[in-house]
Amino acid sequence: MQRLVASYRGIPEGAPVRLGKRTSNLFRARTAVDTPRLDPSGLTGVVGVDPAGRTADVQGMCTYEDLVDATLPYGLTPLVVPQLRTITLGGAVTGLGIESASWRSGLPHESVLEMDVLTGAGEVVTTDGHGRHTELFRAFPNSYGTLGYATRLRIALEPVGRTVSLRHVRFHDLDALVDTLGDVVAAGEYDGEAADYLDGVVFSADESYLVLGRRTDDPGPTSDYTGSGIFYRSIRHDGPRPTRDTLTTHDYLWRWDTDWFWCSRAFGAQHPAVRRLWPRRYLRSSVYWRLVALDRRFGVADRLETRQGRPPRERVVQDVEVPLRRTAEFLRWFLAEVPIEPVWLCPLRLRDDLPWTLYPLRPGETYVNVGFWSTVPAVPGEPGSTNRRIEDAVSAHGGHKSLYSEAFYDEDTFWSHYGGSAYRAVKARYDPAHRLPDLYAKAVRGA
Repeated sequence: MQRLVASYRGIPEGAPVRLGKRTSNLFRARTAVDTPRLDPSGLTGVVGVDPAGRTADVQGMCTYEDLVDATLPYGLTPLVVPQLRTITLGGAVTGLGIESASWRSGLPHESVLEMDVLTGAGEVVTTDGHGRHTELFRAFPNSYGTLGYATRLRIALEPVGRTVSLRHVRFHDLDALVDTLGDVVAAGEYDGEAADYLDGVVFSADESYLVLGRRTDDPGPTSDYTGSGIFYRSIRHDGPRPTRDTLTTHDYLWRWDTDWFWCSRAFGAQHPAVRRLWPRRYLRSSVYWRLVALDRRFGVADRLETRQGRPPRERVVQDVEVPLRRTAEFLRWFLAEVPIEPVWLCPLRLRDDLPWTLYPLRPGETYVNVGFWSTVPAVPGEPGSTNRRIEDAVSAHGGHKSLYSEAFYDEDTFWSHYGGSAYRAVKARYDPAHRLPDLYAKAVRGA
């Protein structure tokens, strides 16, 4: 902490303050700066786990991979564990994380009991939802480092079993899929069997699946999708009844990471010959992300497209939240208009009775996160054409989108979605000199 604060004070007055973070799960370009950065080294661990109180104190740069490794020996995990191993706890809270427990446990920031924040003013304050800098606590989620950086967080944990028993339920109709998803969220079960985890995959308008998980301590055999097996392919089937599978809890939490959902196919990692040669330790999202970063740096993919006489491709990497009642309609629009498949579905409901300042989802309402990550042919002279159309469609369906990737909103529209005057009031208190960029400058302009 002393090193972090000292690095803040070492940045010249008037120069932008940036975090010196080696890894990132953001997919938007940022303006390069040559000034010194904040030094968060040493803030990457778990301070302690309280098994009796079911809490953990965690440093802000700790990855969920390391956090789970610390809590799982006690039969505990965070209430929501985002899908990718190298997402940090601080990153998931100042951004937005989500997973298959979000229909009952909300988003990662809702399990935070208190946190220490290095503000834009260079002060470390302890915040919570009960009177200690509460306005900062409630505005911190979705602020993306524009109000400050979390250095320590105390979070709630929940008990888990040794394994997760899965059912893969196929649907031939999007309305039936969404109706069933809503029924499971309301009842907490499907076909008489409890559900602890719930997400889904849409391959096409007439092939989609819900994946229901139940915590168990079954001693039987488990599947392994960390090598030759590919998880998303395992859920597909033609029969009228659900198929079943069992994973260890550890492997269930990281089931999407091995192939970055299905994005590893872009690197050839799903081809059987390549799969046999690809070292298992490199079958993980962080490796694929580095390959993407290299491509963005050197423009390899665009050069290959040019050699083939094709236009460059537009990256469409987004997660959006749409109200449950509008989800089937949005999916039909998306499948008809955007040539990307599969797409991921993950229901969520806020645990809190109050909306959060910068991502005002309505308490008591079920939303469905729709995730899609690929590229489409670029439209010459219209940068971001498909992303802009998606933004308009999400707004038309009453939804929001996460800000970890490119955004193209004009400023008035942006602030109508993400906090507006409430954000400016918190910003004025905790970053009065504007040492950190504001949220619009960072999310849209790439500051």
